Amino acid sequence: MTNIFVGLTAGIIFGLGLCLSGLADPAVVLDFLDVAGAWNPTLLFVMGAGLTVTLMGYRLVFGRGRPLFSPRFNLPTATAIDSPLISGAVIFGIGWGLAGYCPGPAIVSLASRRPEVFVFVIAMITGMIAVRWMRVRPAALPNAPRKV
Repeated sequence: MTNIFVGLTAGIIFGLGLCLSGLADPAVVLDFLDVAGAWNPTLLFVMGAGLTVTLMGYRLVFGRGRPLFSPRFNLPTATAIDSPLISGAVIFGIGWGLAGYCPGPAIVSLASRRPEVFVFVIAMITGMIAVRWMRVRPAALPNAPRKV
């Protein structure tokens, strides 16, 4: 129960930060990407501030030796730069550039009740499900090649 409360609290703080910084507004993102037009550097400052807080947070948390609400750190073990990573990054970037949303701000923007946000979130969830289905499905087929 503690993990759910901690996750919910972190999510609310993250969502509030997105709203206060203006990143829940896709126009801010699209204006940042428009370097040849009306470029808006707001996103650069928000990312820089986020990176600074993250670096300090990592030093503080890892300096403790273990997390506050878990017996150990659950860190990713994959280090390979492979085609799923690259294709995922490309799809993410194209989607972000076209719509002005990435997953966090899109979820926060659902509160605006704008139809385009719902369309984006439905498409995003559909894509997530499709990727999981494609990764699991070949392993379920009898003669399909298996991922190593």
